[in-house]
Amino acid sequence: MKTKSLFYSALIASSFCFSAQAQTETFFNITNADNQAQGMAMVLATQMVEQKASVRILLCGPAGQLALKSYEPATLKPKNVTPKQMMSVLIKAGATVEVCALFLPNADKTPADLIEGVSVAKPPEVAAFMTKSGVKAFGF
Repeated sequence: MKTKSLFYSALIASSFCFSAQAQTETFFNITNADNQAQGMAMVLATQMVEQKASVRILLCGPAGQLALKSYEPATLKPKNVTPKQMMSVLIKAGATVEVCALFLPNADKTPADLIEGVSVAKPPEVAAFMTKSGVKAFGF
C-alpha cells in the first residue's frame, strides 16, 4: 500500500514539474525579401505567441526593411495586412524584434530610422540566446 502511495505521490509531483516548465523560447531569423515568406514568418510567430511561446525575431538583409519607418510592403490576402503590420502586433504582444548589426550601416540608416519597438541586435547577446538549451530556431 505504501508503495502505491509513493508511486502516486511521485506521479503527481512529476506532473507539477511538467506544468511548471519554462515557456518555449523561439528565434526567427528572417532574411528573405519575399513578402509572402516574411508574412508567413509573422503568422507563425503570432501563433506561437498565442500559444504562450517567447518570440525573438532578427531581421537581416532585405528583411531589415520591415523595421524602417519609410518602408511599407504590400498587403497579403486573406487578411489584407502587411508583414510589417503583423510584426507591430507581435511587438505589442511582447516579442523582441531586432535588426542585425550590419543592416543599418549598410543601408545608410540610423537607429532613428527604425519603427518603435525595434532595436539593433548585439551579436554577443543574440549568440548567447541562440545557444541556450531549448531555444527553437526558424529561418525565413
